Amino acid sequence: MNEASVNCAASHKLLHLEWLSVLSFGTSFDLDQLNTTREINAAVVNVSGRQRMLSQRTALFVLQLVCSQDEGERGKLRSVLLEAIALMETSHQGLLKGDEWLKLPGRLSPTLQAMYFEPSLNLDQQVRDYIYQVRAIATAPAAELTLANPHLQAILTAASTRLLESLDAVVSQYQQESEAEQIALDLAHAELFQQRDAATAAAQQQAQQLETMLVELKQTQAQLIHIEKMSSLGQLVAGVAHEINNPVNFIYGNLAHVRDYTHNLLNLLALYQKHHPQPELEIQQQIEVTDLEFLIQDLPKILASMAVGTDRIREIVLSLRNFSRQDESRMREVDIHDGLDSTLLILQNRLKPLGSDPGIQIIKEYGNLPLVECHVGQINQVFMNLLSNAIDALRSRDRMTQENSTDSCSLPCITIRTQLHHPEAITVCIADNGPGMTDEVQAQLFEPFFTTKPVGKGTGIGLSISQQIVAETHQGALWCVSQLGQGAEFWLQLPIRSQTVVHSPQ
Repeated sequence: MNEASVNCAASHKLLHLEWLSVLSFGTSFDLDQLNTTREINAAVVNVSGRQRMLSQRTALFVLQLVCSQDEGERGKLRSVLLEAIALMETSHQGLLKGDEWLKLPGRLSPTLQAMYFEPSLNLDQQVRDYIYQVRAIATAPAAELTLANPHLQAILTAASTRLLESLDAVVSQYQQESEAEQIALDLAHAELFQQRDAATAAAQQQAQQLETMLVELKQTQAQLIHIEKMSSLGQLVAGVAHEINNPVNFIYGNLAHVRDYTHNLLNLLALYQKHHPQPELEIQQQIEVTDLEFLIQDLPKILASMAVGTDRIREIVLSLRNFSRQDESRMREVDIHDGLDSTLLILQNRLKPLGSDPGIQIIKEYGNLPLVECHVGQINQVFMNLLSNAIDALRSRDRMTQENSTDSCSLPCITIRTQLHHPEAITVCIADNGPGMTDEVQAQLFEPFFTTKPVGKGTGIGLSISQQIVAETHQGALWCVSQLGQGAEFWLQLPIRSQTVVHSPQ
């Protein structure tokens, strides 16, 4: 009995898995539609075949119900019968009318329409009668469960003769129509391929032109999105810096007064102790409880450390404001080192050690640079892209080292060098000791949408936009020097004055 119940449940699941979605076909065809049509036809044939299987199984379960004398087993058989006959009824209605939940098409040919609703088969009436008979005996009192039960006789007769033959005939018709439809679809598919080949030959020239236009459009769109994101980031950072700056300035301004007040109070306390060395007992006890000597020594230190902390917060706020300057409409003279330091501050969280990760060391080798005329926000974007790529390269090196670790390697570090290249230009070099790259990768570095990062980790537009900012907007040069296993160096050369044009030495 348990095996019969499991088989029925398994049949129920299989039936649902094989019902496929139905697509409405127009006059055009494609490979996915053709494959889906084949799958739908196969599913319809399968469902109609399972109607036959369900009629046989329900007849077997009905016979077991009548022959069993165990009330517990009878109860299980009644449940199995009702579930099986409900499945038979659902699939029958789905084949006739279609079912959105079951995703059956519900389209009958004239031949199948006649087989379901007209003599001599009239299969729809046979199935409904059969379902009625099974439900009747499944809900009959125990006293009526005998071999002489008329419902049992009707079920056994239908399942072994007329209903079985009618179901076989319908399954055969479904198979014939499915095969005919497949032949027609295959012919249409072959014709489609011929048309496609002819159209492909005619469209190759236009495709080449469209491809060029599409690349330019994607590049422009990506650049606009990136600029908008960076603009939003700048506005957000500027707003946060402004909100932090006000209370910090309030604290910083009042610390001097607190320091003076504290100094005066401590002096007053010292005078009191000098002129009244033996205070009242209650005062002596309170002095011991508060540890007055330690308090006198520690309070100035606390105030000094608070002053250092507020100075640090003010430096951070200033760096955030420098990074987020929204002055893209004009160029201005700026200190390149301020832009680098502001960007490093933004990325500080990615440089810190975390767990077994030792963190990334920053080595600054700043030269003596003059002020450079540039769009500071755009140049900060370039620094952000180059430093972020260097961090990603070092993180990927650390992962590969952990996976294939045999010997220890040098700690990850980024070296930033700046120098006056000649009287009209400065250079910035951002070098890492990461895994480096091949010549093939270097050749494509600045192409739009090229990336070596996993899906979802990079867009491939950062270096392309950086190249445009440096070369087109600032008449500078940006290039890379790298060898596999030897890290990478990105060189940025900028004219000191906007009218000067410089070129990469490569």
